[in-house]
Amino acid sequence: MTVELALFYLSAFVAVAATALTVTRTYASHALIYLIVSLLAVAVIFFLLGAPFAAALEVVIYAGAIMVFFLFVVMMLNLGPDTREQERRWLAPRTWIGPGVLASILFLELVYLIAGSDVTTPGVPVGPKAVGIELFGPYLLAVELASILLLAGLVGAYHLGRRYMRARREEVE
Repeated sequence: MTVELALFYLSAFVAVAATALTVTRTYASHALIYLIVSLLAVAVIFFLLGAPFAAALEVVIYAGAIMVFFLFVVMMLNLGPDTREQERRWLAPRTWIGPGVLASILFLELVYLIAGSDVTTPGVPVGPKAVGIELFGPYLLAVELASILLLAGLVGAYHLGRRYMRARREEVE
């Protein structure tokens, strides 16, 4: 078994484990952290398969932008004075052990791949200009629909959080 194949299986194990932990967590913030680790593992798999650009997009778009958006929505929906103590318990160092171990495995794999491996990517390098022309050319409608969908989710989360806070204020008064 080659080293690349072993790293592929290790990344696949991390992705499956992190995804299973995402589904089984009771707190949304914990589930999102495990989901980020799962998406990073999928990025390593893309890199191992010879698609570094897809791996970079996986990290930047999914593990970066969309997960920040989800965390923003979760924070917005958990408003209220009694949630401060709950969030303090959630952010205890012991809750970061699982995601930390899985992310460390992926980080060590990536350092090994970049520094000491002879993994080659097939095909021709694609520059950012070509990606932009392709993305905003024939796929312009899909990009705009995705942005409208994300905007609708943001507005919906705002209205849900606002309704929740209004109900909490009425309870207090």
